[in-house]
Amino acid sequence: MSQEKSTIANNIKKYRNKLGISQDILSKRANLAFHTIAKIEAGSTPNPTIDTVKKIADALSVSLDDLMK
Repeated sequence: MSQEKSTIANNIKKYRNKLGISQDILSKRANLAFHTIAKIEAGSTPNPTIDTVKKIADALSVSLDDLMK
């Protein structure tokens, strides 16, 4: 499971950096708390909910598959 978490965290950061936006901007676009994004990217949140990951995917204009593979 930690491999999947790591993949999601790395992909969120990768797509966020590709867009050139900060964690703060992503949190506002996804309508999530800033610390939620920061903790997921840092790997401190081992199992973000599917709803949370979906909000992030939508905010990054990518699919859930893109974040999970």
